[in-house]
Amino acid sequence: MFIGFGTVVNVVAVLVGSGIGLLAGHRMPARTRSVVTDGLGLVTLLIAALSASAVVDPVLSDEIGSSAPVLVVLGSVLIGGIIGSLLRIEHRLESLGAVLQARLGGQEGGRAQFVEGFVTASLVFCVGPLTILGSITDGLGGGAEQLLLKSALDLFAAIAFAAALGVGVMASALAVGVFQGALTLLGALLGSFVPEAHVVALTATGGVLLVGVALRLLNLRPVAVGDMLPALLVAPVLVQVAAALA
Repeated sequence: MFIGFGTVVNVVAVLVGSGIGLLAGHRMPARTRSVVTDGLGLVTLLIAALSASAVVDPVLSDEIGSSAPVLVVLGSVLIGGIIGSLLRIEHRLESLGAVLQARLGGQEGGRAQFVEGFVTASLVFCVGPLTILGSITDGLGGGAEQLLLKSALDLFAAIAFAAALGVGVMASALAVGVFQGALTLLGALLGSFVPEAHVVALTATGGVLLVGVALRLLNLRPVAVGDMLPALLVAPVLVQVAAALA
């Protein structure tokens, strides 16, 4: 297998799953699609909790001290959110979704649903421990097993998402390809330079962002998770700073 194979499989899985979901979605009543979305929200919340629990990983506390991990995650989310809001990342994601919707020939009345499907699915597929760890591991030459596992999970998630949110979910394959491809390239460029503690901090921060995604899916609060994505870049920087001060 070549470097990047896992991302290619993941993109195909999202496309195939979305296609199946679109075919099945028209045969499902609105109430059933709503239940499916709620179920995805609850499972996303579970995955978020498991990911965020990395904040107590001994690898991280040994590197920066027992009291610093939570502060690192907090600082990452706050600083990343400020940067993302200034860069208007959430707005740009929504605009990209609208452009794709228009190019695919969707009706104006379905634009809001298209954008919601694109943004929500992109965030769920791109923010998570398997995305980060799997892509970087693939880039480092450690194999694509983690991304292949993620592909299987995303296949079924795409079926449910597309059935509930429509064709916008299929467009999220573009976000998966770009984001995971960039992380894989980063891993290939950095080699074995990425310390384990930094990856743990990324995982914990990604788990917090997934909570926001779950809240969106459950229609509890439209958290602008897109604006918080820079937190994934801020986390390793804060770990490095905390380690220097420890």
